Amino acid sequence: MKNRPVVVIIGGGFGGIEIVKKLRNAPVDIILIDKNNHHTFQPLLYQVATCGLSAVSITAPFRRIFKGQQNFRFRMTEVTSIDPEKKKILTPIGEIGYDYLVIATGSVSNFFNNEELERNSLSLKNVMDALSIRSLLLREFETAITRMQSDEKKILLNFVIIGGGATGIEIAGALAEFKTHIVASDYPELDPGLMNIHLIEAAERILPMMSERSSAKAYQYLTRMGVKVWLNTRVSNYDGLNVTLTDGTVLRSSAFIWTAGVKGALIPGINGDAVAGNRYLVNEFNQVKGCEDIFSIGDVASMITPAWPRGHPLLAMPAIQQGGKLAGNLKLLLAGKPMKKFSYTDLGVLATIGRNKAVAELPFGRFSGFFAWFLWMFIHLVRLIGFRNRVIILIEWMFSYFTYEYSFRIITQNGKNTGR
Repeated sequence: MKNRPVVVIIGGGFGGIEIVKKLRNAPVDIILIDKNNHHTFQPLLYQVATCGLSAVSITAPFRRIFKGQQNFRFRMTEVTSIDPEKKKILTPIGEIGYDYLVIATGSVSNFFNNEELERNSLSLKNVMDALSIRSLLLREFETAITRMQSDEKKILLNFVIIGGGATGIEIAGALAEFKTHIVASDYPELDPGLMNIHLIEAAERILPMMSERSSAKAYQYLTRMGVKVWLNTRVSNYDGLNVTLTDGTVLRSSAFIWTAGVKGALIPGINGDAVAGNRYLVNEFNQVKGCEDIFSIGDVASMITPAWPRGHPLLAMPAIQQGGKLAGNLKLLLAGKPMKKFSYTDLGVLATIGRNKAVAELPFGRFSGFFAWFLWMFIHLVRLIGFRNRVIILIEWMFSYFTYEYSFRIITQNGKNTGR
């Protein structure tokens, strides 16, 4: 690398890769650090988990994304701590110095300090999580065929999903379609009625980030598809077999998927005053409180403004917009010019429940049904990284739409990989 300012970016999510792209021709040297060698399109992880897509289709290696970008370097490692005074980060491969540091580590599942829940739950934050859920789903059916007792079969085919946000309802809807279109044809020895899907939400409605109208429509779709939706209900514990609810109800299940909450993926070393609610406090330039040369974007950053008193939503679009604005501000810093404040443009929220079933709340209107489903597909295709991935996923979606086939029913893991 040349003798230029070094920008270290921790995390290759939506925000991290946006900064790298926007700094392509800037007079800086960029070091991207991630524990994986690829970017994952997280909104489609649930389709990998439910056999609809291949994991390869929603990932892209960093070195391929930024091939030919002269000021880019990648290091696959984890950051163990940050030393703001020495302007270094500590990793298993050694210390890495920086002039400007960007923390874009995203979020991890939040089990609210319940160690048993964390130990026994399946979460959905990365490709390995998705493959674990897919393998468990298929393995439960194979095992159920060998069991003689109906009660044993029901335990294996009882799927409990915690959290009625977008990820929760998408998994529930996909499992309901799996039951309708796959079970009878692939597992003729089993009664499809033995498979039950439970979606548990602590709030009074699912999709609490959307309007009551959209929530009601999503609830209607799910219940018509056979999903049992529990509202105003919390889980107090799960021991690997028994799901204990706060009202005393016990559901027996060996397939327990946690989507109920997330928290920022913090790194040791930043002053405690700069952290609140498991997120870094940042100003309107995304500078971490008390650190002029350290920035944070996306899920791990909390920018409190009058318009967003609780910070921006933990979605891809705030991370992308913050990444683009920060890249511009870094260029201004290098030119000795004042930075510009970030202002979030809310482009709306979409959630899909299944074939021809989705809800969308966009700046130009609210929609449900086929049109919302089509919008959901189009927007996700556009946001995917790589022309090849877009084409492959479009073909897979078209194939499954007309044939009702789930192509990727392969068990890739032998054991139950739970928790983080």
